[in-house]
Amino acid sequence: MPTLTPAEGLTLAELGWRPFFAAQVLDYEARDYLPVRVMAVHRGMVAVAGEGFEGMISSMLPKPAGPEDRPTVGDWLLIDGETHSPIRLLDRASLFKRPAPGDERRLQLIAANVDTLFIVTSCNQDFNVARLERYLVLAREVGVHPVVVLTKIDLADDVGTFIEAARALQPDLEVEPVNGRDAGSLAGLAARCGPGQTVALLGSSGVGKSTLVNSLRGSDSIATQAVREADGKGRHTTTVREMHRLEGGGWLVDTPGMRELRLTEATTGLAEVFDDIVAMTLECRYTNCTHEAEPDCAVRAALRDGTLDPARLGRWRKLSAEDNEGTGTAGARRTRAATRPGKRK
Repeated sequence: MPTLTPAEGLTLAELGWRPFFAAQVLDYEARDYLPVRVMAVHRGMVAVAGEGFEGMISSMLPKPAGPEDRPTVGDWLLIDGETHSPIRLLDRASLFKRPAPGDERRLQLIAANVDTLFIVTSCNQDFNVARLERYLVLAREVGVHPVVVLTKIDLADDVGTFIEAARALQPDLEVEPVNGRDAGSLAGLAARCGPGQTVALLGSSGVGKSTLVNSLRGSDSIATQAVREADGKGRHTTTVREMHRLEGGGWLVDTPGMRELRLTEATTGLAEVFDDIVAMTLECRYTNCTHEAEPDCAVRAALRDGTLDPARLGRWRKLSAEDNEGTGTAGARRTRAATRPGKRK
């Protein structure tokens, strides 16, 4: 049964409510239903917060039509004012998702309605350009502003090398080097976490995400673990996706650490992150150029004259192939959803 209790000091605006969501609520819905934001996702239940109340309700929506029609952290729901049962899911301003690990036929929803993405990596063996590019593609695809956060700068011999490598990923990319245990070094991040703003953290285990959460909250309630010295990797310390209230009035979405993030339906994101290579392909003689042996290939010419890094080309090829494969899988999911008995009209 739903269990909602009074909660002081939370208004819809403080929870991130804005005109984009208000415009979706019909007049009769405004009379009978209450808007709530999903703060955490559990098995069969979601923790929600609304104006002056919070609690646990069922996550089951009436007649879901597809794999994205279920609530995830950051979502806005309309619930019945009396029974507190979920009525419908409001359209999202943004949605992070991926094929479920171990079963690419299913879709895993990561977080919704995020304003800024902190892409977290550490200044040690975890720093990986290919992985950062994946996260950048994801952010650009869903239209969320990315900030690369370099952690553990107090342990690095040459922080400048990591900063330079991160900034080289994209022109004007914001890069914030921080010591997660020093609140003073987090001022740049805290400025992006103002009232009603929602920030998400993505990064592999052991990069210091939980330490960042604790520092930004002014609390040590999130469990942290040391990394292994041999490879700089750590164990997962976050097991539930949830939103944390920050001292500046914003919200921070913490997610379980992810070392692999397969792309799906990310054509726009790829074009933005690898815009230099995409521009080159437009100069090739043939529109279907494979950039292998065709004459007048602009990509191969760039490789020869040194203006294109072969490693970067290889990463673009790999992510593009992965996206093509994932997009086909996503199309199959939609087909199954469209033919499922009881599909909403």
